[in-house]
Amino acid sequence: MDRFEAMRTLLAAVDGGSLSAASRALNTPLPTISRRVSDLEAHLGAQLLVRTSRKLILTESGEAFVAATRRVLDDLADAERAASGEYRVPRGELMVTAPIMFGKLHVAPVVHAFLNAYPDVTVRLVLSDSTIDLVEAHVDVAVRIGQLPDSDLVARKVGDIRWTVCASPEYLARRGPITEPEELERHDCVAFEGLHSTRTWRIGNAALARSVEITPRFSVNTADAIIDAAAAGVGVARIMSYQAAAAVEDGRLVPLFTELGCEPVPVHLVHRRQRSQPLKLKAFLDFVAPRLRQTLESVAGCFS
Repeated sequence: MDRFEAMRTLLAAVDGGSLSAASRALNTPLPTISRRVSDLEAHLGAQLLVRTSRKLILTESGEAFVAATRRVLDDLADAERAASGEYRVPRGELMVTAPIMFGKLHVAPVVHAFLNAYPDVTVRLVLSDSTIDLVEAHVDVAVRIGQLPDSDLVARKVGDIRWTVCASPEYLARRGPITEPEELERHDCVAFEGLHSTRTWRIGNAALARSVEITPRFSVNTADAIIDAAAAGVGVARIMSYQAAAAVEDGRLVPLFTELGCEPVPVHLVHRRQRSQPLKLKAFLDFVAPRLRQTLESVAGCFS
């Protein structure tokens, strides 16, 4: 039995909540995962896990052993990084995740610049609108939009974005100016809808906020399609500021109700807490954070 391999398997099962999660995280067949844990328990002469149909429960011995295992594997990882020179110069691979459109528009260009600045680092950028578990998926950094739940993750705020209501100059010329949110009930609207529909738009910030019921003339489930439809004069759209910024800047869309403001939505860089932060991760955070902050400030300027 490879004890380090068995210990890593145990941690993957505990962190993932099941042997199946460990199988996916380690890309290892489930019978092999089960055997490693059983062999480890046999070697120790103690039961570490109670397996139920829904989850894994650590025994008292298991809790103590898992805590010790984390320390041992952390020390081993530190030693390996020190030996490979990772603490002297940024090198190695980083896995980064971000929402799809935000990632394409704003994260990918910054990553390109980072790669030019740090030739010994490679980046795997995964764009997804789903919330990816950083531990289970071995993600180094995630860009998260929205309020963060309480967790052990470390977050660095890089700015805010806002919802904005926009229409094309052609639509406004044809249908007339829109001065109050309630007027949207009589206008054609372009809505973001997938399998589930949302027909209420919240417009404005704090005491000025209003909720308006809309009837979509056109619905679609991607932000770029919403922007294209609004710019083509199909109707009024409610989209995130970073999504609309380019169309507003080049005059294809006109923002409405800017005097009402809008509730800020925070943007964070999130990563796992580590006793010794790899230099590649520190270099990435220090490089990306100020550039994303500057980008979001520029986006805000389009709507001021």
